[in-house]
Amino acid sequence: MTRPGNSNDLTTGVATDDAGIPVQSQEFSMTVGPGGPILLQDHYLIEQMANFNRERIPERQPHAKGSGAFGTFEVTQDVSAFTKAVVFQPGEVTEGVIRFSTVAGERGSPDTWRDPRGWSLKLYTREGNWDMVGNNTPVFFIRDPMKFQNFIRSQKRRADNGLRDHDMQWDFWTLSPESKHQVTWLMGDRGVPETWRHMNGYSSHTYMWINAAGEEFWVKYHFISDQGVQTMTQDRADEMCGIDNDYHRRDLFDSIAGGDFPSWTLKVQIMPFEDAKTYRFNPFDLTKVWPHSDYPLQEVGRLTLNRNPVDFHTEIEQVAFEPNNQPPGLGLSPDRMLLARGFSYADAHRARLGVNYKQIPVNAPKNPVNSQTHAGAMRVVNAVDPVYVPNSKGGAQVPQGHVNQPPTWYADGDIQRAAYVQHPEDSDEGQARTLMMEVWDDDARDRFVTNVSGHLAGGVGEDVLVRAFDYWRSIDQGMGDRVEQATRELLGQETRQLAQS
Repeated sequence: MTRPGNSNDLTTGVATDDAGIPVQSQEFSMTVGPGGPILLQDHYLIEQMANFNRERIPERQPHAKGSGAFGTFEVTQDVSAFTKAVVFQPGEVTEGVIRFSTVAGERGSPDTWRDPRGWSLKLYTREGNWDMVGNNTPVFFIRDPMKFQNFIRSQKRRADNGLRDHDMQWDFWTLSPESKHQVTWLMGDRGVPETWRHMNGYSSHTYMWINAAGEEFWVKYHFISDQGVQTMTQDRADEMCGIDNDYHRRDLFDSIAGGDFPSWTLKVQIMPFEDAKTYRFNPFDLTKVWPHSDYPLQEVGRLTLNRNPVDFHTEIEQVAFEPNNQPPGLGLSPDRMLLARGFSYADAHRARLGVNYKQIPVNAPKNPVNSQTHAGAMRVVNAVDPVYVPNSKGGAQVPQGHVNQPPTWYADGDIQRAAYVQHPEDSDEGQARTLMMEVWDDDARDRFVTNVSGHLAGGVGEDVLVRAFDYWRSIDQGMGDRVEQATRELLGQETRQLAQS
C-alpha cells in the first residue's frame, strides 16, 4: 500500500516495513552469527510472518468465488416522474463497483460450475451509496428467509466427508416446491454463462421508487447485456473446469485491460402502487416474474465497466454490498427475502470485515458522513464530539422542517407464521411451465433433459430420484417422463460399466 508523500509506483523507492522504516534486508533474517539462531528482536521477520498468517479474511458464506470491476452509470432516459433519487435523474453520471460470483462454490472453486451468478452493484451517489444485490436470473429458489440458511447448506458440502452432494441438493429442492421456477432456469441454457460480460443482471426482488410528490411505485431492475446473452453447454463448462478454473474472472479482467469495456443497459418494470393488491401474481414473491406484457421494460441508463481493481483484496474481496443502502427516492418492498437481506447482509459484513467495514475505501460513500458512530475495532476515521443526540453542543443535525418520508405500505393482522396471501394465478408450476414449454424451443428442451439427467445420475439416491421425477412431471408430464428415461439410461450405463469392470 502507498503512504502519504510516497510515489504511487511501488516498483521504485526504498523498501520499508509497515511503519515506513527502511528495511535492512529482504533476504536474510537476523541471527547470532552466520550459523546461529534467529532473534526475537528481528521485528521485520516477525512482521512478515505475522502478516502472512493473517492476510486471509474469512470468505463469504455464499458467493465466495467471484471478481469485479469499476465503472460508471449514466442516465439516458427521464424517469424522474417515478423517482426523486439523484442517481436516476436525467444526465446524472455516477461511479460504481460491481461484483460477479457463483453462489455455492468456495473461494477457489471453478467459475463454470452450474450455479446462479451473483450480480451485485454499488453506486456512489451524491446522497449516499445505493446497493443492488441480484443474480443473473430474475427469480430465486425460495421466498421465505427462514429457509435460506438451510438452502445454502444443502448446496455446499456434507458434514461427514466434506464433499458436494447431488442427493442433498435434490432432496432440498424436491421438498421445496417453490424452487421449481428457479431450478428450471438453472438447468436450462442460462445455467452456465459464457462470460460475465454475456449475462444479464436482475434485481429479482421488487423494490420501491418514490417521486418528488411522494407517490410510490413498485419496480424491478433488469441490466441487459449490451454484448448479448451467450451460454455454455454442460460439456464445455466441464471442460473449462479442467482448463481454467478462473475463466470468467480472467475474461473480465483481460477485456477491460484491453480496452473492451463491457456495458449493460438498465431497464425497469414499473408497477403502480395500487396494482400490487390485485395483480394476478404476488408481486413480492421472489419465485415469480412480472410478464413483460403486463409491465414493459423501460430504459433508464447504461452501466459501463472501465477500470480493473488495483488490489484484488482491498477492492474486491472486501467490497460489501447491502440492499439496506437505499438513498432518498428508493426503498425496499414487502418481499420477505429482501427485508431479511436488509439485515443479514450488513450483519455478514460486520462478522467478516469488522464493525467499521464502511470505512474501507471501496465501501465508503463519496459524500460526507456525519453520524454518531465511533470507536470499535479497526476504526480509522476520527470521531468528532458530540457523539450522541440529542445534545446542546452542536454537530450534525436534521434540518428543522425537513421530512424525508420513508418507503411505506399498509400492513395489519395477527402475528403469525404463514405463507404469502395467494393471488389469482399463483402456483409453483405455472411460470416454470411457461418458461419450459413456451419460451424454450425443442433444442433448448433437449439440452435441459441432458443437464437434469446428468445431474441426477451423479449420486442421487432412489428415494430422492422418485421425488425428482415427480417434481418435473408436476411442471409437465412429458418432460418429467423424458427426464426419468434419460436418467435411468445413464444409471443403467454406469451399472453395466461397473459390472464389466
